[in-house]
Amino acid sequence: MDINNFIRKKSYENIVAIIRRHPFTFLKTIIFFLVLFAVPALLYWLVNQLFPDLLAGRIIYPLAVMALSVYLLFVIVLFYSFFIDFYLDEMIITNDRLIDIEQNGLLARTIAETDLYLIQDVTSEIKGLFASIFKYGRVVIQTAGATPKFIVVDIPDPNGLRRLLLDLASEDKKFHNIIK
Repeated sequence: MDINNFIRKKSYENIVAIIRRHPFTFLKTIIFFLVLFAVPALLYWLVNQLFPDLLAGRIIYPLAVMALSVYLLFVIVLFYSFFIDFYLDEMIITNDRLIDIEQNGLLARTIAETDLYLIQDVTSEIKGLFASIFKYGRVVIQTAGATPKFIVVDIPDPNGLRRLLLDLASEDKKFHNIIK
């Protein structure tokens, strides 16, 4: 994904950070889909144990193969949809503004942006055992702009991002001559 397709950088603007979700947070989705992939093998084993001659028929066997193919295709497309949603969610932080790109399914995307000097409050949260171990969490950014609240979930080092945003907002407020 080329960032220049989503934002038009100003002449003085530099990209400070590009934030994506923590990779560990996708692990539960991978485990869920591994279970979905294991279901046909378990079902095949169960049918062979209970009805050993059932899949030997000239009509049943091709129907079973076709049903398995449809099921696996559905699971693969669903996994791809989840992966696209995970991978294409990102936040771009420049020295002038904040751009939040939210992928909603395969064919929908929401892009919201705000100037850094409009940031009023930034809150970071780390909740849970795995979030504490792997240091990922949630950041809530409250602004005075058109989008009053940005919520970014499952990002690495939310406390560092909070500090970075507050520092950049302070610098941008000086540039815009806004005294807090």
